[in-house]
Amino acid sequence: MKSSEINTNSKRIFLQQLITLDDLDTFKQELVGEFKKLLKEHAGKPSKQWLKTEEVKKMLNVSTGTLQTLRINGTLPYTRIGGVIYYDADDIQQMFLSRKFQHPQS
Repeated sequence: MKSSEINTNSKRIFLQQLITLDDLDTFKQELVGEFKKLLKEHAGKPSKQWLKTEEVKKMLNVSTGTLQTLRINGTLPYTRIGGVIYYDADDIQQMFLSRKFQHPQS
């Protein structure tokens, strides 16, 4: 057996294949960086585009009646397919942005 090989249970591992602690640390830093990037990109956005009534009620913490009022007065657009009402996640986000109020600085 060569000095660049290690024999473990009849499998040969070459020293170039060994992973060092520095390799693991580098991998960890890259992985954490990728997760942070993904979280930033998707911060505050629902994971799917079309949401059902129960999901929107939970997200907005409102009652069925309040959600119905938002639909009726045109505050929150919706789509009805069959008997199911769907809300576009972008419309919900836009509703918040359009009603954003900032106090003037004195």
